Amino acid sequence: MVIPTGVRKIVNDGGRERLIFALDVTDDMAAAMKWVDRLKNHVGLFKIGKEAFTRFGPAVVQAVLERGGRVFLDLKYHDIPNTVARAAENAVALDVSMLNVHAAGGRRMMTEAMEAVRTRAARLDRPVPIVLAVTVLTSLDDDDVAEVGFSLPAGDLAVRLAVLARDAGLSGVVASPREILPIREACGDSFVIVTPGIRYDASGADDQKRTLAPKEAVRRGADYIVVGRPIRTAPDPLAVAEAIGEEISAGLALRE
Repeated sequence: MVIPTGVRKIVNDGGRERLIFALDVTDDMAAAMKWVDRLKNHVGLFKIGKEAFTRFGPAVVQAVLERGGRVFLDLKYHDIPNTVARAAENAVALDVSMLNVHAAGGRRMMTEAMEAVRTRAARLDRPVPIVLAVTVLTSLDDDDVAEVGFSLPAGDLAVRLAVLARDAGLSGVVASPREILPIREACGDSFVIVTPGIRYDASGADDQKRTLAPKEAVRRGADYIVVGRPIRTAPDPLAVAEAIGEEISAGLALRE
């Protein structure tokens, strides 16, 4: 596959900084924090999603920050514009480094969320977090998106939603690694692409359907990759995290 010239080069700052670990641990807070303590020097951010946030609430964000970790708050806000804007500004108050909304909520919802984030960050004298739009979930394929009424294939729909997010002023998107190249070409070099659906061996032997291995995802232009189960269920999680970091570095080198 030929990488378009528009795909930006990124300085190889170490693969681990671009690795996001999905902290989908709900046994108890102590168990979740053991993963943070174990991995905080091996990953760049911890993704706190609906599972952990519903179980522990904002306290889990604070606990990660107190241990020196950075947080990607993965709650995928999708509601009327005012509701999403208020939720997003409260996420800024939690001092997260990333948060996301659903692109399917529309341009106005995304625009108001971004404006609210910038305003709250300025008031708190904090950096503006990366605000991402979720395009098409990696658990969905063409048949799934057709079943819910979309006329476009999953990949084409993801690109259309990414362009909408860019036009609404968002930082970037969460998208399948299979859509990295067309999104980069459509949305430009400065647009952030975060890719879940990463499988170390790209086997896809679970509910993720549009997957890719770490090195290839980064080679195609991913800025960050999200990995959960391949690390969490491994006999030696640290070894797998380090191996993925090395794959990210190798992917970055192929883009130079």
